Amino acid sequence: METSCHSPRQYPPKPGNAYLFATCLVDQFAPEAGLDTVRLLEREGIVVHFPPDQTCCGQPAYTSGYPDEARAVARRQLDLFPEPWPVVVPSGSCAAMMRHHYPKLFADDAALLAKARELSQRVFELTEFLVHVAGFKHSDSGQPCTIALHTSCHARREMGSHETSATLLAGLAKVRVEQQARSEECCGFGGTFSIREPDISAAIVSDKVDSLCATGAERVVSADCGCLFNILGRAAKLDQIAGRKTPTLPGEHIASFLWRRTSGKQA
Repeated sequence: METSCHSPRQYPPKPGNAYLFATCLVDQFAPEAGLDTVRLLEREGIVVHFPPDQTCCGQPAYTSGYPDEARAVARRQLDLFPEPWPVVVPSGSCAAMMRHHYPKLFADDAALLAKARELSQRVFELTEFLVHVAGFKHSDSGQPCTIALHTSCHARREMGSHETSATLLAGLAKVRVEQQARSEECCGFGGTFSIREPDISAAIVSDKVDSLCATGAERVVSADCGCLFNILGRAAKLDQIAGRKTPTLPGEHIASFLWRRTSGKQA
């Protein structure tokens, strides 16, 4: 039976302002997902603030067993969000790092621990924020389609945001969500795991691609770019090996999918 370490939390009323922590992958490789996140929040009447000095959340070093290096990276983020506004993160894994692991990183420094705890309580994964804080409800203006949802391990087990991703997709009247077999299993990315153990990672993600393709879905949607890039990259490689010219498994970040479906701007 699947377990989750996320605990219930009290949600604030919809704010007039919010910070965006974009994440490294969105910033460097998926800027449109970041822009669509801003569009989604601004449509809810929220002014979005993007501190330009933000960098990595520190998770790659932390999960690789380098707490000192992770602490140095995380410390740079602690003072970037001085106002008592929510910090919205379009990634379950980065949100989990900031919410659950920042206090652990600074447990031996009382002053920094206080800052880490205060910040952690304001961190929200994007779909969690849209459902529980912003009250997202918009009509589906797209054509009927079938998709599959993949949720990262951290989003599922530490943030519980697989539930809010599913809720948002269920609210789109013309979107059918097909359930993949073993949906709770990892895609094989695991941050630096995919680099340190490439053969194991490739085997895991190949199983995931097979599972997603078996649903017959037209595309895969995920709220985590790391998983999404790993899945789409492997699918593209398998297409190349098979000589297929048309992508078997296209996909996009859930922010872009939601914006496209509810703004009337279909691709």
